[in-house]
Amino acid sequence: MPQQPDRLGQLRLLTALDALLREGSVNGAAASMGLQSPAVSRMLGQLREIYGDPLFVRTGKGLIPTPLAESLRQRVRALVAETENLLTQPAANAGDANAAPGGWDQPPLIEAPPLAVSPSFLLEGQPTPADFARKLARIGHNAEPHKRLAKYIATIGTGPGRSRPLTMDEAQDALAIILGGEADPLQIGALLSTMHYRGVTAAEVAGFTTAARRHIGAYQPSDRHADIDWPSYLSPKLRTPPWFLHAVRLVAAAGHRVLLHGHHGQGPEAGKLELAARLSGISVCTSIGAAREALAKTSMAYLPIGAVSGQIQRLLGLYPLLEMRLPTNIVVHLLNPLGARASLLGVARPSQRGLHRDAAQLLSSNDIAILGNTRDFAEFTPFRATTIHRLVDGVPQDIDIPSQKALSSPPAIGFSSREYWQAIWTGAARDPAVEAVITSTAAAALFIAPGSRYASFEAARNHAVTLWRSRPTEMG
Repeated sequence: MPQQPDRLGQLRLLTALDALLREGSVNGAAASMGLQSPAVSRMLGQLREIYGDPLFVRTGKGLIPTPLAESLRQRVRALVAETENLLTQPAANAGDANAAPGGWDQPPLIEAPPLAVSPSFLLEGQPTPADFARKLARIGHNAEPHKRLAKYIATIGTGPGRSRPLTMDEAQDALAIILGGEADPLQIGALLSTMHYRGVTAAEVAGFTTAARRHIGAYQPSDRHADIDWPSYLSPKLRTPPWFLHAVRLVAAAGHRVLLHGHHGQGPEAGKLELAARLSGISVCTSIGAAREALAKTSMAYLPIGAVSGQIQRLLGLYPLLEMRLPTNIVVHLLNPLGARASLLGVARPSQRGLHRDAAQLLSSNDIAILGNTRDFAEFTPFRATTIHRLVDGVPQDIDIPSQKALSSPPAIGFSSREYWQAIWTGAARDPAVEAVITSTAAAALFIAPGSRYASFEAARNHAVTLWRSRPTEMG
């Protein structure tokens, strides 16, 4: 009978590899695991024998991972993090007195592993401004990732008269280093916080977006796997139902392929979007390839950001630590994983609507529409005047939509938030105000869809109303 593998021993070896990658030394790894250094050295020897690779090279600055070890970093970190979660989560989640009774409580499909980082090698000394400039100039594109990132931080953060924004190529390299797990956590905070306070530029957003697209393996618009890209990054504080998902169903019924991608933060409702998508019959996908296949079959797919990049999800998760919206919160709206020919965005801050559009121009995303009266997801508010900020074949164009007469919503007595959301679709409840939100949101998507021939936004809204009245009233 063949000998059974030692599963416990294998897990122990991978835990040791994770500690070595994090600490950069045998002694540090041993201390973090509560072991003696000789024991960790023996485990490193076993790992080298298994992989047929030295895994680490000893230098004066500690253990430097080989390319193979770097390629394993995120997978091993995810495994160890999930092991820790399995042992600690039950106690941590035992009852949340502050959870809202909305009926949306649902854990997310994918919990992102901790942000992959690497120990840093900092620039040393206190040079004069001239020495400092010469030192930065010597850090070329072939320098170690930590030094290149240090150069970018210094470029944007050395103060008035001495700093400048990053070029598109520099920004692309900076985020690629972070997404590759090669940045020190202090560098990540320094770069993103400095950009936030100084004000991020369109070139920096475009460079970051290019790096993020390459990181996730996004498709090009020429591949035409989707018609409309619909970013849906909701604040965890949002308590209103996702009415826009009903609009997505109307747009798909009109023959357009819609890809949603997004995130709903942390907390008891972290899986709200995934649950709502499933209830709506929208495929929840765990990869870009699966989303492409779902669109071919049903014209609707939802792709959680954690399914394509744990790193990006963790960067979005920095908000509670820093209480600021970092440049990565802009990037995800321009991600367009399946290369859709048109994009429908919601941008709450007036100062950032032009920024999104300028960055889209640099990315050659020629057909986008930005709704300026919502949170940071595309859901129309028809009861106040709205400007749709567009790119049409790469040319900026603004369309002013007058407000509709305000309608009041009846009290949703006897329904949870989730139940009311479902009842509106099935017809078990009627709410003219909500129906106006749904049909106006669908109209915005229909108006910009590839091949759209509507003479006006109002014509698109009339079609959306017709689609609403003829909808199949079952959920899913």
